Amino acid sequence: MQQRELGRTARNVSVIGLGTWQLGADWGSVDEAAALAVLDAAYEAGVNFFDTADVYGDGRSEELIGQWLTANPDASITVATKMGRRVEQIPENYNLDAFRAWNDRSRKNLGVDTLDLVQLHCPPTAVYSTDAVYDALDTMVDEGRMANYGVSVETVDEALAAIARPNVATVQIIINAFRHKSLEVVLPAAQEAGVGIIARVPLASGLLTNRYTLETEFAKNDHRNFNRDGSAFDVGETFSGVDYATGVQAAGEFARLAKAEASDASSAQVALAWLAAQDGISTIIPGARNPEQARANAVAGALKVSEKFNQTVRDLYDEKLRAQIHPRW
Repeated sequence: MQQRELGRTARNVSVIGLGTWQLGADWGSVDEAAALAVLDAAYEAGVNFFDTADVYGDGRSEELIGQWLTANPDASITVATKMGRRVEQIPENYNLDAFRAWNDRSRKNLGVDTLDLVQLHCPPTAVYSTDAVYDALDTMVDEGRMANYGVSVETVDEALAAIARPNVATVQIIINAFRHKSLEVVLPAAQEAGVGIIARVPLASGLLTNRYTLETEFAKNDHRNFNRDGSAFDVGETFSGVDYATGVQAAGEFARLAKAEASDASSAQVALAWLAAQDGISTIIPGARNPEQARANAVAGALKVSEKFNQTVRDLYDEKLRAQIHPRW
C-alpha cells in the first residue's frame, strides 16, 4: 500500500483509506459485527486512514470506530471525523461554543482525548470565508481537543477559499472518473499550499463498480434511493450528481476501458487506481459494506494505470459528462 503525506498534518496515510458512511447505516443496514469486520479487514489490508462523521448514523459510525480502537490499542491509524451537519444549516450555528459541544460528543464516541483530524462537514458557503470560524478552530487545536482541522466541501470555490487559510490541513472533495473539475482547479492549488486532498465518493456512489442497471432498486434508507433529486442534501453527493441513466451507460463504457487496461482487476479497482494516479491526491476513501469489499478496495493501492488509460477516462468525461457536471460544482 502506498503511503502519502496528509497535507499539513505531518502524518503519512495509505493512499486507499476507508470511508465509513456505510457503517452508519445510511446505505442500508449493516450490523455491528459486520461493521467491525470491515474495519478489521481494511486495517489488515494496509489501510490506516478511517474517515467518519458525527452525523453518520447520528454517531453510530464514530461509536463503532471507537469500539475498534479500544480493541486495537496498538493500531497505527489516523481517524478523521466531521462536524456540523446535525444542526440547521445557517452560518450562525458555526461558532466556538457549538464546536466545543460537537467535539465533546465525537471524542466521547471515539473514546479519545484528542481527535486526529476534524473537518467542517460541508457547511453553508459563507462559513468558509468567515474569520471567526477559523479563529475558533485554531482555539480548539490550542486546547488540545484536536490535532488538526480541515474542511469537506461541495464546490471548487469553497475548496479554494479554505486552501487560502494558513492552518487548514486538508480539503475533502468529490473527485472520481465522473467528476473532474477539482483535478483542473483544486489539486494544483492544494499542492502549492501544502494542503492534503481527501477524495470522497470515488466510485460515484457505486456507479463505477458497473453493478447497477436501470432496474436496480436501492433500500428505502439508502441515499441512492431518497436523494436522487437532492431533496435530503446536495445532489452532488449521490452518484456524483450524474443523472442515473446517463451514469449507468457511462459506467458500462468505463468498465470496458478498465477491462482492456487491467483484465485481472475489477472496474472499481481500476477506478480507484486511476484516481490514485492523479497528482495531488493524498488519500481516497471508498466505503465498504463487507470485508471482501474492503480488501478489494485496498488492492487498488498497488495497481498502476497507463497514461493512455488516463487520457481515455478524460475523453469519456468530456464526451458524456462534462456538460452536465462541470458547471455545477
